Amino acid sequence: MANILKNKRIIVGITGSIAAYKIPYLVRDLVKNGAIVNVVLTPSAKEFVTEITLANLSRNPVICEMFDLNAQKGGAWHIHLAHEADLMIIAPCSASTLSKLASGLCDNSLTTIATALPRNVPLLVAPAMDSTMFENPATQRNINILRNDGVIIIPPEKGELSSGLFGIGRLPEPIILLQKIIDVFGENKTYQSKSDLKTGDITQSETPDEKSINFDLKIKEALEKNIPSLSDIVEKDKWNAEFEFTKLKQNFSGEKNYMSLAGKKVLISAGPTIEKIDDVRYISNFSSGKMGYALAEVAKSLGAEVTLVSGPVNLSAPEKVNLIKVNSAEDLYKTLLSNFNQYDIIIMSAAVADYTPVEKKGGKIKKKTTGDTLILELKSTNDILAEIGQKKSPTQFLVGFALESENEIQNGWIKMKEKNCDMMVVNSPNIPDSGFGSDDNTITILRRDGKEINYQKLPKLVCGIEIFKNIIDLIGNNQ
Repeated sequence: MANILKNKRIIVGITGSIAAYKIPYLVRDLVKNGAIVNVVLTPSAKEFVTEITLANLSRNPVICEMFDLNAQKGGAWHIHLAHEADLMIIAPCSASTLSKLASGLCDNSLTTIATALPRNVPLLVAPAMDSTMFENPATQRNINILRNDGVIIIPPEKGELSSGLFGIGRLPEPIILLQKIIDVFGENKTYQSKSDLKTGDITQSETPDEKSINFDLKIKEALEKNIPSLSDIVEKDKWNAEFEFTKLKQNFSGEKNYMSLAGKKVLISAGPTIEKIDDVRYISNFSSGKMGYALAEVAKSLGAEVTLVSGPVNLSAPEKVNLIKVNSAEDLYKTLLSNFNQYDIIIMSAAVADYTPVEKKGGKIKKKTTGDTLILELKSTNDILAEIGQKKSPTQFLVGFALESENEIQNGWIKMKEKNCDMMVVNSPNIPDSGFGSDDNTITILRRDGKEINYQKLPKLVCGIEIFKNIIDLIGNNQ
């Protein structure tokens, strides 16, 4: 499916709300996917986000003032900008801006541009504020006015608010906002011009309670489907995949959750190892650790007690995950073999070096000493996966990763048997923008019951969900 955002002109309006900190991420992802983005701030929005950050991310000047010289390219610039747009989103939208939009008050750049939008250009508004402000009759009245005028309202979510209270009013995560934009463009064939909309034709948005009930049912259905179900859903579009994961993750962290791994202890290895040549050089690989860290996040969301043993990476561990940092293959070997028998599930996703220098030189090897040729003598490192496979108990579940450049599946089955794994995740270095260093991965899951499940390229977070769905299925079948 072609990228639906490519060359779409999108205006992103930001108002004065603490939730404004989320919007640079939305701007970044819009630009990353080919959209042409212009950011407009209200004066109070500048108290929460900076112009220079948004200008760099959007690659366009940020508009703040009606008479900003950056915007003055001649004539009625706000009319030109509005008429060139394919879509406008205001997020977060404060109670004050809601009121101005509902009454047509054009006292700043943002409300002026929104009012100048042609009637067939979608306007999306995402209110964000404290619960009492959102539930105030005046706010609800303004939302209903905007909805009846054809504005698409993105409802706020329930959660912890900046005031410290818990309730409705949270701005949805950037990925949710992004998905809503994609949905609007995807519905372009059926999208009605605002001028064609009549009050009686507009479908009211779900109430928060209805949304929560429907949401829980969707999550439960997703978890109860056969293992390939999520991959079937996301086959349509990568963005759908990320959206599905976000919904799953949000549900797992809520009160009504499906803690499939509650009471389980999970051990995950991640990232590369580095093998010292001397005090300034080493041998390593291109692993970013993103797959292992995604697995840790999913396991934690499912209720497990998670230990993440990580080689050197530029990532932050998920909250409430026990992080143990290592450097070399020997460090990883000693750490894992010393306590792996405490864990119910062990996932070896680290890219462990197969070889290490026989001799580690102190100081720095000088070129004038070695000449034009440096010969390194290497020895093989310990086969951590094989040793754990030999020593694990019948109740422990072991997952290996196999990076294969040829005969991937055949070699994966062989490795799974040789290492005594319960499941093997096979991936390839030959697929562009997948695997090492990428946010995506293309995996095949091989299971001890003989099943082989192939997936298209997916975000690593979604790969993590699929891997754990298979683990849970196999563990359940074994009980």
